[in-house]
Amino acid sequence: MFKNLQEKINKAFYILKGDNKVTEINISIVLKDIGKALIDSDVNHEIVKNFIKKVRDKSIGKKIFSSLNPKQIIIKSVYDELVQIMGGKNIGINISKKTSIILICGLQGSGKTSFSSKLAFFLKKKGNNPILVSADVYRPAAIDQLNALAKKINIPVFSLKDNNNVLDIINQSISYATTNNKNIIIIDTAGRLGVDRFMMDEIKNIHNTFHPSETLLVVDSMTGQDGVNTAKIFSKTLNINGCVITKLDGDSKGGVALTISSIIKKPIKFISIGEKIEDIEIFYPDRMANRIIGMGDVVTLVEKVQEQFDEKSTKKIYKKISDNQFNFYDFLDQIKRIRKIGNIKNIISMIPGIGNKFFLDDKIVSFKRIESIILSMTPYERNNPNIFSSASGISRKKRISKGSGISLKEIDIFLKNFNGMNKIMKNINPTSGNNMIKDFLSKIMDKKDMF
Repeated sequence: MFKNLQEKINKAFYILKGDNKVTEINISIVLKDIGKALIDSDVNHEIVKNFIKKVRDKSIGKKIFSSLNPKQIIIKSVYDELVQIMGGKNIGINISKKTSIILICGLQGSGKTSFSSKLAFFLKKKGNNPILVSADVYRPAAIDQLNALAKKINIPVFSLKDNNNVLDIINQSISYATTNNKNIIIIDTAGRLGVDRFMMDEIKNIHNTFHPSETLLVVDSMTGQDGVNTAKIFSKTLNINGCVITKLDGDSKGGVALTISSIIKKPIKFISIGEKIEDIEIFYPDRMANRIIGMGDVVTLVEKVQEQFDEKSTKKIYKKISDNQFNFYDFLDQIKRIRKIGNIKNIISMIPGIGNKFFLDDKIVSFKRIESIILSMTPYERNNPNIFSSASGISRKKRISKGSGISLKEIDIFLKNFNGMNKIMKNINPTSGNNMIKDFLSKIMDKKDMF
């Protein structure tokens, strides 16, 4: 997710290495490269232009002191503006009513049906009792697809195969949900290959008849600015509450996720980052900005870990980190647990101090290879990570390289980022809730050597 953009932005930041103040010259070079990176990622040209202007004004404004590290100043300014163009803050979905209706709309192929089942699973884990409704009466096998997905997560699907009246299907589904104590009704509507009047009239009619608590527009990130244009049409016709960006795990440039909120003035509420039923995340502009500029996303990572493990085990591992007792045995155990969470590349992108630094010759240093490195260590080495900084460190790494079949360069990258991760995580309180990301950002900004 955003791999190319991350690499280009971090390369632009590298230009400032060694400079001791922000000048018109060095900031012009950096912002030119960042602007090109954003345009290459399919971000709207006008938004890029305004973005660059705001970062420039903040970075060389009168309130900036020349004694500050210019890299810190510009990174902070870029971070702030990325947060703003992605919506500024997280806005959750509204499920406050006794029976909430969530209407899912979008073009055919955007991922509506898959997202509907993911959302149902997500809400079920939060203690809700959802039901899925197949309101696509045009696409062959639409009902079968939704049923197949819902069966895996044990969530019922309401459908009427011999009834093509969409309003009647939805009306009967509401009666069924009420009778069976279902508090959330997720309606998967029909899509089209393109926006047409019939499609818009139908979805508008559904919206006006049932007054859903939430109307979510699903947009395929791989459609680029075409996706933004589609969103413009939908938002003019329908009072949508927010957007869902799908397929962010693919080779998409990510311009939709970066610009759609600024253009249609609606928040992104969820992103889909994989094919598994668990591969859905609430969208937080500040967390995503952290990922883009290479600072990871500790908050989301901790939340995902806490979904899998109890609070006691989570606190135990953080205590080991804070006491400098976190070793390779612990790390190996965490890798095995984290692999159960979801997409490995996405998980790695959340780890501070790692992110795109774990990419080597355009290949990710996979957890499987990390396991090979650790398993090639002696028990003493696994218990004492600092031993690799001693005089015997080089010979130890050579032996591990020979035993694991992994290059010294790759082993050095792993050890460097293991230490970097420990350094950052040591100063983070996992129980600090929504303020945790602010604490994390301020701590990172105070550490010049982390960039």
